[in-house]
Amino acid sequence: MSTEPETTESAEPGKPEDAVRSGTPTDGPNADGPDADGPDAGEPGAEDAPGTDDSPNSADTTEPADTTDSTDTTQPEKDTTEPAAAEGSPQLSEAEAELLAQKLERERIEQRKAEKKGPIASGTKLSGPAADLLAAVRAVESGEKPVAAVFDEPRPAPRRPAPEPVRRPQPVPAAPAAPDTPAPQTVDGVRRVLAAGSAPEALAPQVAAALGEGAEELLREDPWQLLRVTGVRPEQADGFARALLGAECRPDDERRTRAVTVWLLEQAALAGHTALELSALATALARQGVPDADTAVQSTLAEGEALVFQDALDEPGARPRTAPSTPAASSAPPAAAGDSVDDTEGEQEEAEEERPVRVLVGLERYALAEESLADGLARIVNSLSKEPSPEWEAAAAAVSGSTAELIRAAAGHGLVLHTGGEASRAEPAALLTVARGLGLRAVAACHTPDGRRRFAALLGAEDPVVTVAGLLAGTEGPGRDAEGALALDVLVVLDAPQLDVEGAAMIVESLPDGARLVLSGDPAVLWSAGPGRVFADLLAARTCPQVASRTPDPGPLGELVSGVGIGELNQVDAPGKEVVIVPVRDAGEAVHRTVQLVADSVPRALGVPPEDTVVITPGHGGAAGTRVLNAALKERLNPGSGRFGGFDPGDRVAYSPAPGRTVPGQVVGADAAGLHLSCADGAVVVPKERVEQAVRHGWALTAHQAVGSRWPAAVVVLPGDAAQALSRPWVYTAFGRGERHLSVVHGVEQALPRAVAEVTAKPRTTRLPVLLRSQVPAAQ
Repeated sequence: MSTEPETTESAEPGKPEDAVRSGTPTDGPNADGPDADGPDAGEPGAEDAPGTDDSPNSADTTEPADTTDSTDTTQPEKDTTEPAAAEGSPQLSEAEAELLAQKLERERIEQRKAEKKGPIASGTKLSGPAADLLAAVRAVESGEKPVAAVFDEPRPAPRRPAPEPVRRPQPVPAAPAAPDTPAPQTVDGVRRVLAAGSAPEALAPQVAAALGEGAEELLREDPWQLLRVTGVRPEQADGFARALLGAECRPDDERRTRAVTVWLLEQAALAGHTALELSALATALARQGVPDADTAVQSTLAEGEALVFQDALDEPGARPRTAPSTPAASSAPPAAAGDSVDDTEGEQEEAEEERPVRVLVGLERYALAEESLADGLARIVNSLSKEPSPEWEAAAAAVSGSTAELIRAAAGHGLVLHTGGEASRAEPAALLTVARGLGLRAVAACHTPDGRRRFAALLGAEDPVVTVAGLLAGTEGPGRDAEGALALDVLVVLDAPQLDVEGAAMIVESLPDGARLVLSGDPAVLWSAGPGRVFADLLAARTCPQVASRTPDPGPLGELVSGVGIGELNQVDAPGKEVVIVPVRDAGEAVHRTVQLVADSVPRALGVPPEDTVVITPGHGGAAGTRVLNAALKERLNPGSGRFGGFDPGDRVAYSPAPGRTVPGQVVGADAAGLHLSCADGAVVVPKERVEQAVRHGWALTAHQAVGSRWPAAVVVLPGDAAQALSRPWVYTAFGRGERHLSVVHGVEQALPRAVAEVTAKPRTTRLPVLLRSQVPAAQ
């Protein structure tokens, strides 16, 4: 059988402002942590609706922003400028003052970066509350954004050239340490404060861990610090503050406005944004009852809890600007003998002030990671010798098509982008083989252990293939040299769309000078669980060679998925039952037919056992979400009492060792040390206090949990109440998880073809293309 391609009337695609319209990251991807449930497409809705989070740790009921409103985008920047600057320049215009403020802000950033002894490590800029919030709430599983829609705006004006970035030595990262357990007396003190504020005393361990030593005093002095705890919403923190402060609790309390500002920026990060436009943030603050948004932002900036940026934009039709250069290279006439350098710079600044700017506010953690990533990419692009190599050319001449193009591009460039589907992975495999044949230290890194297995099968060897997490942790791969850089010459990163801005920054900073970096992936799949859209931003920036594979995915499944990628849900001939559509009327029938397919129909018709079939559904909650489906599948395939924290030996599980990562496994047993799992990476023991947050049953997954892995058979469940969660990237990702067979339990009628044809990914606000264009010229 085949899918129905017809579409009905247009449905309005997702808009950028939806990302901050609700407290849950409505466009945010699933962090894959069991404590961070959420939709794959992130629509707001009832607690049990598909794609919503019904866990106590979710923050899906708030309404932070409507980005269609506008505010004065210059005032916070001016107010953070030091008074001395204003006094020293009484004749400055408003625009000049803004430029001066921008310059001072950038100097602050550079000074902060220079003071660090090593490069910025992913995930280490924030600790405690912010890291907990990121780990728990990043589960909203959508994050679909169009590849280039955000950056179709005019090109930004180049900034003054920065010095050639110098790679700083990076220490070898240690294995992730277990979270510090707060002292019992600290927990007891926090419990007393919570009781006094009529808050659940069960939150005491979380609050103590988030606020650290002195948590009791800090919480008494600033009750809104409760917002730093996973899942706490502003209205709950307000109620706690009223109980503690009484009449002193006011909406304009500086402690409240600052805490709410940071909370909103965290929510935007969970939705995939590395920064928010100032107008969107101001509107969000107003929706949270903050009477003076400008003052709130200024206070947050002054405390160093956020940073502000002004990215210059070119107006449509404006004459392109060039970076400041020597008089010989400039089209302007040379300065007269009496003219000063200050006069020339004044003319340049005068030209700059006529340019429109985009004012952004972001958390320091992601701002510095994004700038570090741009610096590192510029270093990689500029550090490789451009001399032609006869050996590389001979290797390229031995093959043809896009494989030869990829080899030639990698031979002469430090950074190369490669796009294509599953079949195209043979091309980076050929590149890796060539590089190793030339005596280079070449390694490939994949997003998941399954991806590592599949890529190693193409090479016929396990040795040069690792996971990204293992490479960065030092548990896999070539290790580090004396300067802390990875001991390799060529790094090929598969599943590149899954790189968030922090992970990408860690990879780039870990590469030695002269190394080659090849990022390969399918741009049509769901984006990263973490903030940023690194692969899509690099494609949009066009600062390096891009090789598009011409190797199509084979068979009916390849034809179906390729059509979805271009917005077409085509009928395909499936003589071997490669694609089967199972219509259902309601969620109850969808659950019943799913269990029937996994346990009976697929094994009988295709010989694929239940353990080799994955079930994919839009979200964890709802009448046909992962919870309900996993309960039904466990009852049929491995019934038991769940004596080990809800699990029994033989249970199939999804283990999340870190936000954004899901490792399939199976329960082996349990003891005092914790829950014992058998995973692709080997035996894992999950401490019993982390089982609830890190492990869930894994017969049914969300699309973000499944991305980067494939199974012999896939059953995609689309109950009627999941229609709003569907989009083209979600469908493309879910349908592409099956290698031999795809069953679609179809209850959304025309919503499926409509989503494929019309609902593209929602944009994410990032700064990487602007930062890159100022340092790396566009590729010819």
